[in-house]
Amino acid sequence: MGMSSNRFMSMSSDCADMSSHLSRCHSCKVESGCFMVYDRPNYMGQQYFLRRGEYSDYQRMMGFGDCIRSCRMIPMHKGSYRIRLYEMENFGGQMHELNEDCDNIQDRYRMSDCQSCNVMDGHWLMYEQPHYRGKMMYLRPGEYRNFREMGYDGMRFSSIRQDDVPEARRVQELQGDGNEQQQVHEHEAHHGFLGAARTSASGRPSRCRTCSRTCGSAP
Repeated sequence: MGMSSNRFMSMSSDCADMSSHLSRCHSCKVESGCFMVYDRPNYMGQQYFLRRGEYSDYQRMMGFGDCIRSCRMIPMHKGSYRIRLYEMENFGGQMHELNEDCDNIQDRYRMSDCQSCNVMDGHWLMYEQPHYRGKMMYLRPGEYRNFREMGYDGMRFSSIRQDDVPEARRVQELQGDGNEQQQVHEHEAHHGFLGAARTSASGRPSRCRTCSRTCGSAP
């Protein structure tokens, strides 16, 4: 991935603080793979998932109040999926283990809330509303002891699905009208909310929208 402001840099790994390389970063070009970008250092703040393409103006396309401050590579997962959801923070209250999507956590498991989890296998997307709607959090393997302390105070997550690599059928479903193709922006585990951008055939972002499904690498 190449980042640019008045200067240019190329990277193929995580970067916790862009300011050590660039004073400001407002655009980038993803040549291969998938990246998460953040508007604060250390992978915090508002965040967006980027796949292959040109992103010429973050502030206009994503609504960033500032420039890109950190970024990390997002791995693709093709193995098994397993996650434990807990009703309370620090793995307290009811616990339910899932290995498949759940469109309504409260109805299926009679849980009043979900405030912590342990991702044992795979990558997951957790949504604020049932049926995979609303604000989203991206979860990869690890322990998440307190969603409130992660910046999700006041939110109640109600559905969850596997963040799998889409097959050709799913890629076709993500195609936009005419010559536009949807670029999906998902969540990292720690902070930020969902957004989506559309990219024209020229690779230039044209407008922002939301989407409830993620995509791996670009076709």
